[in-house]
Amino acid sequence: MTTAIRSEFDRGIALTRHPEEAGRYEAELGAGWQIGGGVNGGLLLAVAGHALSLEHESHPDPVSISGYYLSASTPGPATVRTEVLRTGRGLSTGTASLSQDGVERLRVVASHGDLSAADGEVRTSARPPQLPPPEQCIGVEHAPKELIAEAALLERFDLRLDPATVGWALGQPSGNGLIQGWFRLADGREPDPLLLLLVADALPPVTFDLGMPGWAPTVELTVHLRAKPAPGWLRVTHATRNLAGGYFEEDAEVWDESGRLVAQSRQLARAPR
Repeated sequence: MTTAIRSEFDRGIALTRHPEEAGRYEAELGAGWQIGGGVNGGLLLAVAGHALSLEHESHPDPVSISGYYLSASTPGPATVRTEVLRTGRGLSTGTASLSQDGVERLRVVASHGDLSAADGEVRTSARPPQLPPPEQCIGVEHAPKELIAEAALLERFDLRLDPATVGWALGQPSGNGLIQGWFRLADGREPDPLLLLLVADALPPVTFDLGMPGWAPTVELTVHLRAKPAPGWLRVTHATRNLAGGYFEEDAEVWDESGRLVAQSRQLARAPR
């Protein structure tokens, strides 16, 4: 069985079930999802989350998913092996391991549910970021050439960054450790829970705003899915408050077109060298 392929993102996370080994899937990691020296961590998390969604038939959506990045993934074939640890009425929990040529790249633990059936009550003090309209923000076409050369995945996005948080592109980083903007896929695919796993790791590293350009490899990434996103633009913020010992945390929030907070994440990453 091969999963349906509708857009470039769907091709990026497409899986073929192994005919003989239960819980095993084959994937093809595309060169278009590279950043720095490897494939984007959010895309890898979406591949693993997709495999677990196929294992949990009644619980298709990741609710909480954590990935540990053990080695850098490269474009080419990959194998995902899953194990279901528990199946409950509201949540199912499992693990996934993504490997290439026998080398484990990513280990994931996740709980899946059905976000369509979630309780609609919301009590929150969180507020979406105040951004200029997308047409007044800075598109990928204005990004420095050296950034595009290091981040092929940006060409897959229609990303519009808040002008107030892109001083680093002009050699004037604010030092606040904040980058935010509007996000949607360049091919028009509407957002869903699996796409939110990519979005949580889609913006340039916040270390750019600290005056530290360069690749910032993810050590661990956890994403909490709070609701299915409405169609349209997503508003995304990435921020850090502490860089120490060569590592920094990056907190992300993703808001949908309706103003709903649909995903929150935190990752630990190595500071650029």
